[in-house]
Amino acid sequence: MIRVLIEWHCLPDKEAEMDGLLVELRTGAMRQRGYIFGETMRSADDPSLWLVISTWLDLDMWRAWETSPARQAIVGRIVPLRLTPPKVSAFGFVWETNWWPQDTGHYAMDEPPVHPAKDL
Repeated sequence: MIRVLIEWHCLPDKEAEMDGLLVELRTGAMRQRGYIFGETMRSADDPSLWLVISTWLDLDMWRAWETSPARQAIVGRIVPLRLTPPKVSAFGFVWETNWWPQDTGHYAMDEPPVHPAKDL
């Protein structure tokens, strides 16, 4: 699983349009294979800054949506509303607290976690 964070900086007085287009992006993402969850947030300190967070099954599924003509069309409508290009970051999950023995494929709650770096 991966989580994608996109920072958008919106021009003043364009917030309502930005909000509508970000809703369109999220609605489109929800129809894509591999999309799990998403949310849109706005900075409490900087009203021009919006953060879109989405969770995907894997990076390839995100990339398929990221480069799709449907998404690019919506992003094209956002271009005149933004101060700077969006900052896009994709992160993989670190399952450090849930490592399990390789031979079992699961983690039993009564066993201590196996930490690969410590157990080498």
